[in-house]
Amino acid sequence: MTAPDPKRLSGADFGAQRAFLVEAVLAEPGARAVLSRAAAMGLPDWALMAGAIYKPVWNALTGRDPAFGINDYDLAYCDPDDLSWEGEDVWIKRGATVFAGFPREVEIRNQARVPIWFSKKFGVERAPIRTTEEAVSQFASKSHAIALRLDAGGQPELIAPYGLAELFSGTIRPLPGIADPAGWNRKCAENRANWPEIVFENA
Repeated sequence: MTAPDPKRLSGADFGAQRAFLVEAVLAEPGARAVLSRAAAMGLPDWALMAGAIYKPVWNALTGRDPAFGINDYDLAYCDPDDLSWEGEDVWIKRGATVFAGFPREVEIRNQARVPIWFSKKFGVERAPIRTTEEAVSQFASKSHAIALRLDAGGQPELIAPYGLAELFSGTIRPLPGIADPAGWNRKCAENRANWPEIVFENA
C-alpha cells in the first residue's frame, strides 16, 4: 500500500484546507469531546488550540490514528478584564468538574494573563493580549497558530491569523523572534520521531 502524501493539500485553496482540518480534529474523540463540553461552559472568547489541533491534522495527512501523539488539550479563553490568578482558578476548578475522568489533561488558561508570567519567566516584555486570536498569533510557528471552537449554533469556527498554507506545506518552521530556540528544537526532535514524513526546521 502506498503511504499517503503529507503534502497533498499543499497549494490547495483555503476552503479545502479548512474542511480537511475540521474533519481531522473532529475525528479525534478527545478533541471533539473537549469542544462539545467547553461550548457549554460559558468561557469567554474560548478556543481549543496547540497540539490538539495540528497533531490530528498531521495524523490525517500521514495515515495515523487521530489521537496519536496527543498528550493533553490546551483549552484557552481570554478575559482581559480579570487578570487575577483567582479569576483564572475559578475556571480551572469548573473545568476539573466538567472534564473529570477525562483520559488526558485539559489545561484551561486565560490567555490575557500570559504576558504577565511570560515576562517574569523569560525577562522579555510581551504586549498585552486582549483576544484569543491575538494570543494565537504569538505562537511559535504559523503552522501552530491555529485554534478551533464551536459557535453559538454548534458549528466549527476557525481561528487562523496566518492562514493554513504553512500547516499543509509539509514543512514546519519557527517564527523568528517568537520561538524559543531550545524549547522549539527539543519539540522538533520529538515530532520528527513521531512524524518522520514531515520536515521540522530547527530555530
